[in-house]
Amino acid sequence: MNALKENSFDAIVIGSGISGGWAAKELCEKGLKTLLLERGRNVEHIKDYPTTLLNPWDFKHRLTNPEKDVMADPVQSAAYDESSKHFFVRDSEHPYIQETPFSWIRGYQVGGRSLTWGRQCYRLSDLDFAANAQDGNGVDWPIRYKDIAPWYDYVETYAGISGQAEGLAHLPDGQFLPAMEMNCLELHFREQLKKKYNDRLVTIARVANLTKGWNGRLPCQYRNLCHRGCPYGGYFSSNAATLPAAKATNNLTLRPFSTVASIIYDKDKKKAIGVHVIDSETKESYEYYARIIFLNASTIATAAILLNSVSDAFPTGLGNGSDQVGRNLMDHHFKVGAKGDFDGLHDRYYIGRRPTGIYIPRFRNLDEGSKMPDYVRGFGYQGYGEREAWMDNYSAPGFGEDFKKAITAPGKWTMWLGGWGEMLPYAFNRVTLDNTKPDPWGLPQAKISFELGGNELSMRTDMKISAMEMLEKSGFTNISGFDYNYIGGECVHEMGTARMGNDPATSVLNRWNQMHEVQNVFVTDGSCMTSSACQNPSLTYMALTARACDYAVGEMKKGNL
Repeated sequence: MNALKENSFDAIVIGSGISGGWAAKELCEKGLKTLLLERGRNVEHIKDYPTTLLNPWDFKHRLTNPEKDVMADPVQSAAYDESSKHFFVRDSEHPYIQETPFSWIRGYQVGGRSLTWGRQCYRLSDLDFAANAQDGNGVDWPIRYKDIAPWYDYVETYAGISGQAEGLAHLPDGQFLPAMEMNCLELHFREQLKKKYNDRLVTIARVANLTKGWNGRLPCQYRNLCHRGCPYGGYFSSNAATLPAAKATNNLTLRPFSTVASIIYDKDKKKAIGVHVIDSETKESYEYYARIIFLNASTIATAAILLNSVSDAFPTGLGNGSDQVGRNLMDHHFKVGAKGDFDGLHDRYYIGRRPTGIYIPRFRNLDEGSKMPDYVRGFGYQGYGEREAWMDNYSAPGFGEDFKKAITAPGKWTMWLGGWGEMLPYAFNRVTLDNTKPDPWGLPQAKISFELGGNELSMRTDMKISAMEMLEKSGFTNISGFDYNYIGGECVHEMGTARMGNDPATSVLNRWNQMHEVQNVFVTDGSCMTSSACQNPSLTYMALTARACDYAVGEMKKGNL
């Protein structure tokens, strides 16, 4: 009984990334004794960012991954370099099965991928929340913008999001810190698009980089080394923001090296009572118990935990009576767009290394006037304007003093535009488990099947052509479109697999991110998404998490959980 008491908490949170960190903060601040489980090592803010102040020449391979790393980590090495490798898993140590090509990028440590994320933060709108119902793809979201808008306000105000208000209904403005500045070429591009089009604009990206000190954190230093971890707290991460807040309450118990194997369900009580944990280092098994459980392990891992949580009541996985757990896996498809040169502004340059670029919000399928004949939904562009530097021209002819002068002089102005497109929720894109191939912890490996549909392929054609057209109309030359070989998962925006919905027969979670069939389990990471929209999704995970925590604690106080 004493062991049971020692291992019992008010709440358990599985995963310490962006959504898990928020869950820990909210639950602890509301007075719940909370256990936070992370399968990887501990990373403490400030002291555990070993490469953050190093120069490129301090690295053995000057930030280029050696061939042995590429061979050993064919998936992860596409996302890391020498300065960030320690924040990504080793492919051989964490195997999974690709039925079709899918890059599962992972960071198993306290803070998860919040230490390496792209930090772009955009709200979804009713255009996105109503899309499934309007065009018949997937199931209807159980919420609308008015339900989540106050929670967007709440998390933006705490996290610190810099950006510029533009007054677009389909990309709602938020609670912004002062925006970062666009450079002269980007401003030229913005003005040209205003003149040439009446349906699109260029704005500075909305990012979780602080443009002034905020909530005890220092402002962004404009080093553009965010993927190394930021000791200044200049961008939002679990380690810099939410976990210190949770710890300050004295209600947080953090347990790293804790691989969650399954959630324990009591069929007599008709609720989950705890979790089965395997120590990541010793392989010993433990059980922890709580009144409520927040599952925030990230989309694919969350699906795997639910599918592995089998019992007499749920023989195909916890809360999987709908057969939707693992299905509807989505990512944003990208690696398509255009680039071009600009002949002008030769006497202009810019200061610092701004850690973000520009954004062109969606302009397709907003209404009847922008409706496309061959695809539904839409895309936005991320991009940047810059002057070429020495690394762009080091292979130029010549040698000696003249060569050094040539390559160290500012080069020509260029513009790059890349599209980020919405992907529809397809039931055949899914995560299953292979029980014949256990991982090093004796757990079944996740098996992923994923492919683009015809809607995405048609959209990609437009993403490329439209980028080329905008550059041409804005005075750029040497324009070239590109469509590289996008592989699912490369955008690191995986979502779906435990979608929200009104009907328990076709969805896993209700409007409060609460499992239809197991009401004391909440899922608020990317797996809850019913559709993907085309905006970067992490801000929505934050808002849904804070909203679900508020609801869960309220239900606990009423005695309903």
